[in-house]
Amino acid sequence: MSRAFLLALMATRTSRSTTESPPVTRRLPIGAEVVPEGVHFRVWAPRRRRVEVVFEDGRQTVELEPEEGRYFSGLSEGAEGGALYKYRLDGGDAFPDPASRFQPEGPHGPSQVVDPSAFRWTDGDWRGIGREGQVVYEMHIGTFTREGTWAAAERELPELAELGITVIELMPVAEFPGRFGWGYDGVDLFAPYHGYCGEGGPDDFRRFVDRAHAAGIGVILDVVYNHLGPDGNYLKQFSESYFTDRYENDWGEAVNFDGEDAGPVRDFYLANAGYWIGEYHLDGLRLDATQDVKDASEDHILAAVGRRVREAAGKRSAWLVAENEPQETKMVLPPEEGGHGLDALWNDDFHHSTAVALTGRHEAYYTDYRGTPQEMISLVKYGYLYQGQRYSWQEKRRGTSALGLPAAVFVNYLQNHDQVANSARGERCHKLASPGRFRALTALLLLGPGTPMLFQGQELCASSPFLYFADHDPELAAAVRKGRLEFLSQFPSIARPEVQAGVPEPESPESFEMCKLDLSEREKNAAGYALHRDLLRLRREDPVFSTRGKGWLDGAVLGPEAFAIRFFGRSFGESAGDRLLLVNLGADLDLTPVPEPLLAPLTGRRWEMLWSSEDPRYGGSGAPPPEDEEGRWRIAGQSATVLRLVPGEEVPRES
Repeated sequence: MSRAFLLALMATRTSRSTTESPPVTRRLPIGAEVVPEGVHFRVWAPRRRRVEVVFEDGRQTVELEPEEGRYFSGLSEGAEGGALYKYRLDGGDAFPDPASRFQPEGPHGPSQVVDPSAFRWTDGDWRGIGREGQVVYEMHIGTFTREGTWAAAERELPELAELGITVIELMPVAEFPGRFGWGYDGVDLFAPYHGYCGEGGPDDFRRFVDRAHAAGIGVILDVVYNHLGPDGNYLKQFSESYFTDRYENDWGEAVNFDGEDAGPVRDFYLANAGYWIGEYHLDGLRLDATQDVKDASEDHILAAVGRRVREAAGKRSAWLVAENEPQETKMVLPPEEGGHGLDALWNDDFHHSTAVALTGRHEAYYTDYRGTPQEMISLVKYGYLYQGQRYSWQEKRRGTSALGLPAAVFVNYLQNHDQVANSARGERCHKLASPGRFRALTALLLLGPGTPMLFQGQELCASSPFLYFADHDPELAAAVRKGRLEFLSQFPSIARPEVQAGVPEPESPESFEMCKLDLSEREKNAAGYALHRDLLRLRREDPVFSTRGKGWLDGAVLGPEAFAIRFFGRSFGESAGDRLLLVNLGADLDLTPVPEPLLAPLTGRRWEMLWSSEDPRYGGSGAPPPEDEEGRWRIAGQSATVLRLVPGEEVPRES
């Protein structure tokens, strides 16, 4: 916890309203908090001389007292949870609270006082989540179910647990403008989006987390600390110092984490990070686009966020994941090694290479990938492919060394919200690839030692696309639509006028509606669902795969589109528990001769087929064991096969 943050908390304990109310104790340095004496308000407004709390129900306005540090605070006796209010500035216009806990009418409406103590948690025995052993499920609440609410998503938690999901990664839920959106243009960072809530308001979100924990599933939240959305963002009415023009930002104005008046800005974001963990019992955060979180101070804000999250979690384990396009491994290095002390990194290299292998296309930011067997082996063994080599698409070096990092650091995926949407029609990868290749690379994802992530609907081979959608006013919507088409134009296949003409409009309600999952496809697409369920069970229950990289593995290229990964069991003396994953993305492969030691069983052992992606249960055509009784190898085309070592006859030796 920063010194400035502590000083802010101490200041609130002695702050008084104009009616000389007794001292109050607060949880956070900003926002409206229910206290025994009423509701206490505190806001940072250095450019203002006067701040008043104006209630929607007509109750008496409360003028806040200025404090050292240019905060304003005060107590409204008799006010309680549910009260609607705004801050009137210098006797003029009134605006929502920058630290509003809920915006029931959207970002332009009044803020609502929320009393978190009214919710009764039942997860007292929950101990949080660690880095090892997780299976992540990226979820967008608005499209995960037809209803698009917390309550509807809550009903699906037992099914996700049964599938084998251990962590839900929520796309951003901070209040954003309009009826639908991805959430990356949030403007009220402490307020859960009102459209996802029912009559229970923010408690619907708390109940979702509580029930997830009861099902054995952790929940982390995607937060955007690199910019704010353009519509409904009133921070500048309180202080221009929230933003800086000293840094370029890909998404808007950069946040001021290291310039003049940066202290209260840092405290605002640190309070937000701790708030989600403390008041919503979340198990961690996914930090969006960390390359655009610019901070030259000695204590980088990302490191400070990590410490704040762990402090708020207390005895519970917390998990912090970074999205970082330049692939800077300092994100997960400990502070004593110059790192930020986070836990995991999204691995775009895994996606890009497998996307090329699935589709055969390597245009735009796929230029530096070929989807070769060697790339697949390197992904499994080393995490990132680019760890400082030249990257021709950007005409510079990309990445930093990841050698020696635990495999679980890397969150791997065949698809995520960005990558599905970065296409003309938002089609999922099972529609862009042959069924055999999709099944084979799903096996690589779910059996590999990294941390696998599924994007919602991937497990049931959803027919619904996932498009970019955002409900803005007409002028902003036109600008967003134009910018989206310009972004997609980096793909020559999408840059053609006839293709761009068919790209769905982001502001269209139809674009949003067509992205909603049909969860009955668990039954309609039973083969795809069984594929994911069985692979996750194998990952969870098999004595070798369940070690998740704690043992030793190695790989070998077997052909132009085929490779093997050998997982050595925990019994290193005999390696009796070895597993062999064979992946062939091309045609049937005859191996004659077989000069690859990784394919050789140990003396007195033989290979037995444990699992095949060509099992008819998954929609496959069937495939025999890759090794016949005479020792000849033939690996079926567009397939993945898992072999295990079992006792067998000794190989006869010459006398």
